[in-house]
Amino acid sequence: MITTDRSAFRAALPQGGRLLGLDVGSKTIGTALCDAGWSFASPAILIRRTKFTADKAALVAMIADQQVKGIVIGLPLNLSDGSESPRSQSSRAFARNMADLGLPIFLQDERWSTQAVERQMIAEDLSRAKRAERVDKLAANYILQSAIDALTMA
Repeated sequence: MITTDRSAFRAALPQGGRLLGLDVGSKTIGTALCDAGWSFASPAILIRRTKFTADKAALVAMIADQQVKGIVIGLPLNLSDGSESPRSQSSRAFARNMADLGLPIFLQDERWSTQAVERQMIAEDLSRAKRAERVDKLAANYILQSAIDALTMA
């Protein structure tokens, strides 16, 4: 199941469970994990993209090792009007290629993730080099935290 409907995703995971957040880029995949109770997200590893089969194998190993029950993938929408873009279609294709794992997949609006993370790192006075090496993991964390906040709203 791939959805943008948080109610449908929540219904697919009635017992909760760890979630894996992904910020899928053309060169890297930033990852983040949350606890089984969906309280907080934490940045995890950065996967340098090679071939899809190798990228997927790394994610499958992480899913098995961390006992992940669902996946949240950032959906890059146009900032101006929220419409889909070519990057959105790329994220949807990535989700379709992960669907055979049998885990529910939630596509989370990620319009402001990179900008928010960049602003925070600049405020922390991190150098450009340090920001570049951390931005994708932190964006995945932002995407996942936004999703679990929305999923747990009363």
